[in-house]
Amino acid sequence: MTETAAGTGSATEETLLSGYSGRLLLAASVGWSMVQGGRLVLSPLVPAVRADLALSNTQIGLVFTVMWGVYAVLQYPSGRFSDRLSRKPLVVGGLLITAAGLSILGAAPSYPVFLLAAVVTGFGAGLFPTAARALISDLFVDKRGQAFGLHTGMGDTGGIIAAVLATAVVAVTWRLAYPPVVVVLVLVALAVHRWDREPYTVGWVDLGVRETLGRLFGDPTIRRLLVAYVLFSVTWQSAVAFLPSFLRFSKGLPPEVANASFGALFVIGALVKPPSGWFGDRYGRARVAAVSMLGGGVGLAAAVASGWRPAVVLAIAVFAVGLMAYPPVIQAALMDAFPDESMGGDLGGFRSVYIGVASVGPTIVGAVADQAGFEMGFVLLVVCMLLSGVLLAYVSR
Repeated sequence: MTETAAGTGSATEETLLSGYSGRLLLAASVGWSMVQGGRLVLSPLVPAVRADLALSNTQIGLVFTVMWGVYAVLQYPSGRFSDRLSRKPLVVGGLLITAAGLSILGAAPSYPVFLLAAVVTGFGAGLFPTAARALISDLFVDKRGQAFGLHTGMGDTGGIIAAVLATAVVAVTWRLAYPPVVVVLVLVALAVHRWDREPYTVGWVDLGVRETLGRLFGDPTIRRLLVAYVLFSVTWQSAVAFLPSFLRFSKGLPPEVANASFGALFVIGALVKPPSGWFGDRYGRARVAAVSMLGGGVGLAAAVASGWRPAVVLAIAVFAVGLMAYPPVIQAALMDAFPDESMGGDLGGFRSVYIGVASVGPTIVGAVADQAGFEMGFVLLVVCMLLSGVLLAYVSR
């Protein structure tokens, strides 16, 4: 943690909704909402994009894999640079580069340009979240679980915005979904530039990969959490990529209902994440995470098995509760476990590993869907959730 950040955190009252800490929490959270919204809006637009650019599910899955893969690679250097230099340039730069990538994505005339846009978007999105969460950890200690609950919950509003935008523009052209997100990203970058008291410190630092990997893989508990998080991330990346398509083509839901169900995933996330952080602070983070993954796995299994549309929608809601209650409790637990002086880098390394490994999930699910249908692809996600829940239950003991 930088000296400036440390001083700011120690001297600032932990106010969630006002004051210096509240303003920066709000900016970081709105920024995360827009970063998420810009990436997630592609999911409900998949049928329109496939038709416009003549793509297969496997090709679309590769776009998600590239976007998530580049995003994953940037997590560690982002955290490491934010520890050794300052959080501010990573946060502001990440927002602006994401805006540039989404602008290219919305204008892409062909599949190669679409893939290039995914690289740029993943690069910008990869710079932002680790530095932003390290900044939040600088500002909040006693209320860290609640702060992460609010932050990750705001991120879920990006999914809601994505569903609304996709439904609103698809009758005209899918390309209109991106300009509103780009505008807000630029405005948030300007707000962080003005509000954050940290200086813009730039330069090169030793990445210290060996030391970070030693901390991540040397602790048995962190190793188990890493495996559990990989399983969660496979589910998350694949589900948000193909949930609307699964509901439309496997369960026969109309496009509007499929998109609304996709948006409801994030409405539920915004509602459950703050109380999930609260429960994790008081009753044990691994225990709460285990319950969420097991319950979510049961919900997704019911959605795959059911042929009755109302039951499918209800089961997706149960799945959403379990999936979305997971991140705030585990991320708060990780921040507690990592040393203060390497917190950003360690979180970044952890995120690079689990997101990077899991980024192949959308390509696998897309390929399975092309060969055997979306139901079979989603069976794989049920297995991932249940295995993650069992492992976390073991950790909680």
